[in-house]
Amino acid sequence: MPGRHMTDAQTRLLLNYRKTDRTESAAAQAGFSTATGYRINTDSRLPSQKIKPRARRRPDPLQDVFESMVVPLLKESGEIRPVAVYRELLRRDPELNPNIRRTLERRIRQWRALNGPDKAAIFRQT
Repeated sequence: MPGRHMTDAQTRLLLNYRKTDRTESAAAQAGFSTATGYRINTDSRLPSQKIKPRARRRPDPLQDVFESMVVPLLKESGEIRPVAVYRELLRRDPELNPNIRRTLERRIRQWRALNGPDKAAIFRQT
């Protein structure tokens, strides 16, 4: 079915049905299209064996700046907004690529989740 991933169990079913049936009927019995059945016939590895970890698409633009400039800003003023940090970075280093805003926001969110101040927990009484 379109948009659904194959499981290892479905692949094993296809390979098992393929021993006695044609690819078209084996694929239908396993629960996916004929084209997928033919694709599995050419490469019979399980889907869990084919997954490759995704690497970075481009070099990290904040590698030199984050620990030296951003973390001290976050530590001294805990509730500073990422946009203010972004503007301060551009003010301090005008040669910095201005397309780093979303990357900076994600990195600040991750840093705050690990190192930021604890959130207040409220336990409602009934």
